[in-house]
Amino acid sequence: MFIGENPIHINKDANIAPLVIMPGDPMRAKYIAENFLENATLENEIRGMYAYTGTYKNVPVTVMAHGMGMPSASIYVFELIHYFHVQKIIRIGTCGAVNPKAEIGTLILTKDIYSESNFAYTYNNYVGNVVEANSALNKTILKTADELNLKVLYGTTTTMDVFGPYIDFERVLGRIPKEYEILSEEMEAFGLIHVANSLNVPATTLMTVVDSKYSNVVLSPIDRETKLNDMLKLALESIIK
Repeated sequence: MFIGENPIHINKDANIAPLVIMPGDPMRAKYIAENFLENATLENEIRGMYAYTGTYKNVPVTVMAHGMGMPSASIYVFELIHYFHVQKIIRIGTCGAVNPKAEIGTLILTKDIYSESNFAYTYNNYVGNVVEANSALNKTILKTADELNLKVLYGTTTTMDVFGPYIDFERVLGRIPKEYEILSEEMEAFGLIHVANSLNVPATTLMTVVDSKYSNVVLSPIDRETKLNDMLKLALESIIK
């Protein structure tokens, strides 16, 4: 195994807080820093993957993008934990609904994640199809959601290696054992959570439904950047507890 003295994808001198919120989109990271954090400073822009550190209610928080797909997300999660000793991570993302319970705009918190991917086997010989998000962190998010009067669906998502709307994802969903009630599909949670679990750092994924097999409504790219404020506030309020 080769692990260098310094990170390759994050500025080695970056000021990274112990608490990290991770959107996929770098522009969403910028939006969060400008609209939710105080005294935010740009700490990383290598490969255009922005990281900002500021304070939320006087608590230092970093918001850093992780890009699309498990390989990209896993790189940043690993470097944040290994080199910067991050203590807690909440991925905030978008997802597609594959269950009628999850309407457009619904908040979904991942209890666990099912994936057919070989990512975890390649990473450290893990052969299971399911990884579990941190239960204590999820409990905090659910309690905070109640305090904020926000409805959250809590359950199972599936992580795919491909963008679901561009394939016949019914074929993939049909292979998942019926014991799993899949609420949504996305591309990062399984890898992100597996790396964090392997390194003993609490992590979970909170998502907003932006498209659905049961609806013709699809949030635009601009909406995906700026109209996810309930999720952003819930994540920030939860991570500082």
